[in-house]
Amino acid sequence: MESDIYHVMDKTLLSSIEGKKRELDKLRPLPPSIVQKLKEQFLIEWTYNSNAIEGNTLTLQETELVLNRGLTIGNKSLKEHFEAINHKECIELVEKFVEKKEDLNAQFIKQLHKIILKNIDDYQAGVYRKTNVRILGAVHIPPDASKIERLMDEFLDWYYTNKHQIPVPELAAWVQYKFVYIHPFIDGNGRVARLLTNLYLMARDYPPVILKKEDRGKYYKSLRAADSGNLEPFANFIAKAVDENMTLYLSISGGNDELLPLRELAIETPYSQEYLSLRARQGLLDAVKIGKTWHSSKRAIEQYLSEHGKKDV
Repeated sequence: MESDIYHVMDKTLLSSIEGKKRELDKLRPLPPSIVQKLKEQFLIEWTYNSNAIEGNTLTLQETELVLNRGLTIGNKSLKEHFEAINHKECIELVEKFVEKKEDLNAQFIKQLHKIILKNIDDYQAGVYRKTNVRILGAVHIPPDASKIERLMDEFLDWYYTNKHQIPVPELAAWVQYKFVYIHPFIDGNGRVARLLTNLYLMARDYPPVILKKEDRGKYYKSLRAADSGNLEPFANFIAKAVDENMTLYLSISGGNDELLPLRELAIETPYSQEYLSLRARQGLLDAVKIGKTWHSSKRAIEQYLSEHGKKDV
């Protein structure tokens, strides 16, 4: 990789995230009932989306049934059930790790991976790969297996050197990218990378971020761009996800205006729902996609009208 420090994240996005973080800090400590609600919601959605990105076909509802009710879903493989169960166990382990303020180390990373592949590939679980691999559809060829131990030591050194030097959202992006670049395990690298990203965010008092299944294409495209030397798309992909997640987290915490579908908010504006959706996709309107529908708040709409209204007319 070309350098150890990258500052390519969009400054407007970064400022938005940091502003929302300050707003969230003002609300802390959050009521226990809100904390529990957030924990339950994010655990299911995090598990569903992270597994779905890797090809797991359990739906969000089926994931909830497997995790909360212990049900077996017909026509779904045993492997897919274990992927959901194992991922939940990893999240719980990450939460305990953050609560205890432990230091990230190779042993913990291997422990996460061991759980990810538990009952799926116990032979490879928690063990750095001993063979070389190719990633289907990727430009990047992962490093030779003989270099993994050294590269992971360097990764951890880099993490501790920079974790207070780089803005939190940006370092969270590079934790994920550097890990998948090394590709230390035969399988499960993406899941572990996203877990490590959220471990760092949570350790810095940010909520965990969920990379959504429907954004899978953009996610892999931005990774390929980074592999080719263009780091900006991946940094901003992660930044956009963190920013949208902060909006959602604040709305549930009661620190922001209620989130409403754009079709409802458009009625109070000179614009159509389709136009506001376009501005949301462009990052000009503070909004979050829930399912397939964009949501925003009255305050965000007012801010958009104040900043862009006259230009649009």
